[in-house]
Amino acid sequence: MKPSLVLHQMLTTNNNNKISKKLIRNDEEAVLDRGGTRSMLNTNFEKEELEGHRTLYIGVHVPLGRRSHRRHRHHGHRHRKRSRERDSGTEDGRESPSYTDTPSQRVQFLLGMEDDEEHIPHALFTELDEICLKEGEDAEWKETARWLKFEEDVEDGGERWSKPYVATLSLHSLFELRSCILNGTVMLDMRANSLEEIADLVLDQHETSVSLGEEVRKKIRNALLKQHHHQNQKKLANRIPIVRSFADIGRKQSEPHSMDKNGQMVSPQAQPTTTEGRADGSRENSAVDFSKVRITFQTVINLILELKYTNIHYCSKIDLHFMKKIPPGAEASNILVGELEFLEKPVVAFIRLSPAVLLNGLAEVPITTRFLFILLGPMGKGPQYHEIGRSIATLMTDEVFHDVAYKAKDRSDLVAGIDEFLDQVTVLPPGEWDPTIRIEPPKNVPSQEKRKVPLANGGADLGEAEEHGGHGGPELQRTGKFFGGFILDIKRKAPHYLSDYTDAISLQCLASFLFLYCACMSPVITFGGLLGEATEGRISAIESLFGASMTGIAYSLLAGQPLTILGSTGPVLVFEKILFKFCKEYGLSYLSLRVCIGLWTAFFCLLLVATDASSLVCYITRFTEEAFASLICIIFIYEALEKLIYLGETYPFNMHNDLNQLTQYSCVCTEPKEPSNATLNYWQEKNITASDIDWLGLDVKVSNRGEFVGRACGHHGPYIPDVLFWSVILFFSTVAMSSFLKEFKTSRYFPTKVRAIISDFAVFITIMTMVLIDYGLGIPSTKLQVPNEFKPTRDDRGWFISPLGPNPWWTTIVTFIPALLCTILIFMDQQITAVIINRKEHKLKKGCGYHLDLFVVGVMLGVCSLMGLPWFVAATVLSISHVNSLKLESECSAPGEQPKFLGIREQRFTGLMIFVLMGSSVFMTSILKHIPMPVLYGVFLYMGASSLRGIQFFDRLRLFWMPAKHQPDFIYLRHVPLRKVHLFTIIQLSCLVLLWVIKTSRAAIVFPMMVRCVNVYIDR
Repeated sequence: MKPSLVLHQMLTTNNNNKISKKLIRNDEEAVLDRGGTRSMLNTNFEKEELEGHRTLYIGVHVPLGRRSHRRHRHHGHRHRKRSRERDSGTEDGRESPSYTDTPSQRVQFLLGMEDDEEHIPHALFTELDEICLKEGEDAEWKETARWLKFEEDVEDGGERWSKPYVATLSLHSLFELRSCILNGTVMLDMRANSLEEIADLVLDQHETSVSLGEEVRKKIRNALLKQHHHQNQKKLANRIPIVRSFADIGRKQSEPHSMDKNGQMVSPQAQPTTTEGRADGSRENSAVDFSKVRITFQTVINLILELKYTNIHYCSKIDLHFMKKIPPGAEASNILVGELEFLEKPVVAFIRLSPAVLLNGLAEVPITTRFLFILLGPMGKGPQYHEIGRSIATLMTDEVFHDVAYKAKDRSDLVAGIDEFLDQVTVLPPGEWDPTIRIEPPKNVPSQEKRKVPLANGGADLGEAEEHGGHGGPELQRTGKFFGGFILDIKRKAPHYLSDYTDAISLQCLASFLFLYCACMSPVITFGGLLGEATEGRISAIESLFGASMTGIAYSLLAGQPLTILGSTGPVLVFEKILFKFCKEYGLSYLSLRVCIGLWTAFFCLLLVATDASSLVCYITRFTEEAFASLICIIFIYEALEKLIYLGETYPFNMHNDLNQLTQYSCVCTEPKEPSNATLNYWQEKNITASDIDWLGLDVKVSNRGEFVGRACGHHGPYIPDVLFWSVILFFSTVAMSSFLKEFKTSRYFPTKVRAIISDFAVFITIMTMVLIDYGLGIPSTKLQVPNEFKPTRDDRGWFISPLGPNPWWTTIVTFIPALLCTILIFMDQQITAVIINRKEHKLKKGCGYHLDLFVVGVMLGVCSLMGLPWFVAATVLSISHVNSLKLESECSAPGEQPKFLGIREQRFTGLMIFVLMGSSVFMTSILKHIPMPVLYGVFLYMGASSLRGIQFFDRLRLFWMPAKHQPDFIYLRHVPLRKVHLFTIIQLSCLVLLWVIKTSRAAIVFPMMVRCVNVYIDR
């Protein structure tokens, strides 16, 4: 009994146990695909492998152990005829998997094999062409759809491309495709240099099983060689086909060309050859190694220019914009389907070329072709052929089948790939979904790696688990050596130091530093002003500006994580206020005592570096990170709104305005009737008297301590209601415009590059726009005040402060006690911010340096103390904004595909330039004085709000007001009961409220210790 008949009987009878296995084992010949073997050589299978191969993969649509399809009996005769003419064979040295395995296991086995040079998977561009017959015109292949990731169709009426959408396939067409692969011609690793050779080899192989006849064969060959019309082509008067291929450019210098009668370039390989010489010529007579032909944009442009000045009237316009979306090294997969009236039976072929070949005019873009799928059939089944073509094209875009197609050794591997794809397919009931509805491409596509790699015990994807793991890495391992971690940080960062500057050559870095410069200037000057009020001018705006610039430059040059931005913090300001009040009460020199505390703090920081104390950072959990980051973001938002409300007190509007007495309103400055002692002392210091002052000018009141008198006067001068209203407009306009321009990258207007530039410069464009509008209107809104002289605020101090000064000697010793508290404050602020910046989600590649960061901060803290400058430490919101402004996304993304997040542009240039420009601000007062403060307050609000994105705590907070059916598909909601999620959120919210109360009270100095206590409590 013949083997195919035995297997057919096994599938169609209910008495499988009555079939003798002996009949199968005594067969003389295995039913294998000769075209599926790479070299078509005879190689023997083991006896057990032949049995498994017959049993599982012949005559069924899916593996036998799981399902069968009775419809296949119609192809049995043709399949038996072909199987008798094939020799058994396999790749030498290939260890076959057990054929009782599932298709998924077989695919995983195939993909787990080592790659050779010819079977390395590349990105694929897939094009579907259908043969088009028009009355009175010659037939041609017309492009109807294309795939890079998602499907794009040529609209029937609009002659344009559709929006990319998720391909929806009929299950029937997938099974028909499986039948085509199973019963059609499969030729893997074909060596051919032209479409003519491919057509001849395919027809030769097809005729080994089905006799076509010379006339039919010629017609099929002519149909395959018809010209291809692509959607982007421009047709002129005469339609003369271009025979010249892009591959001819590579042969231009080494091979002569001949001219045909139409003046077209003809390659020698395109000349007709005999059937006997065809196969050999495809392997040995290749004049060019097409895998080494390099086609550049300049080459394409040169070809177009050359064609322009010839007598060719059919010009193909290369879509350079679309080519930019194709990844480098991509190859083409061409699907050719259609119906021919002279065919009685379909002609099906799946071809994989080795090496890939640049075929003339076959693909829309000039890239090499690796795969071809040909389906030509009788008339009347055009829609069915179209759906089969869409099915194979969609399969080629699937990550797993794509790799299977590259690595398949024979037909059965391709069938296993289709079966594995069918295992993953989701079927939608016909009555519950309209298949004509186009599904928008999703923003996030799940990883397919778990389909490629077998997971132990069905566990979860380890890669995903690692992505959200802790902070335990080589940077935080305790070395046990003195300054061991510090030395390793230097060794880790030294190889990347030069690239930290070369990687900054980008417009994105320019946009980032301009945005952050404006964002950093205001808090530094504001902090200096508040510190000046608290310390009676001993440390004020100019000291704050100089200290921030000097510390920031040193940190940007030497730190382990230069993406961190240093700034002033609330707890430091509280500490300064308490220390100044203590010194004033006990008659001690504030600046000298501060130097001692600062030097002790610097010493303790260096001691922490020497003992690898930064390794404790690995115990900071995500709970603590989110609580700390959320609190800082909320404080930014709160302080921005608070400053806006304060403008209402500085520039109030008259609530009791009477329009009938509008002309009687006035506001003048007069001599105070009862001058205060402070005013008298001020006049005495200036050596002036009340009679010497001209009280007519309103500005005299502020400078000489006068009084405002009149019904049009407020607390701080005459009512100017426009200032408050205009400040509110500037504030909210800045927030709205910054948000709009930042999201402009995803809009539908302007080219991609323009949108990217606008998005990168969003905040800077907003600030410049608001400054120009404010300057044009001339409303006297509050402006940024920058010191115009580089000298200490007070004349009784210099740029160097003595540690002892007028204080007793023992103060240099006892100050280590407050220094301990200050060290905890600095350590926690610095390291928690560093942990947030160094998250694995940011995909940083150059490593971090917790020990090196703390070392630089500690040294500069001691230097600032000796110079009487404020202390600066990592600023959370500014650092997060810095990182967000340097995010890298893939430039080459398929139509409809969201750009992939690639990581952060790690460099030192932006931080360095921010603080260099900040130090130079003293010399740019004439420019900076035009920046309205409401605009900078709006930037604060924008930074605080934008930094909240991605914090899981706020995502969980929104779940309280969402019905279960409308909740987002968060991964933790699949595994954790909702009540436990709410409980966890309530605990985190309670801790956040507690930290807020402490942070905004006089107890803010113990804030870092409370953060640590919260972390320890949660861990327990």
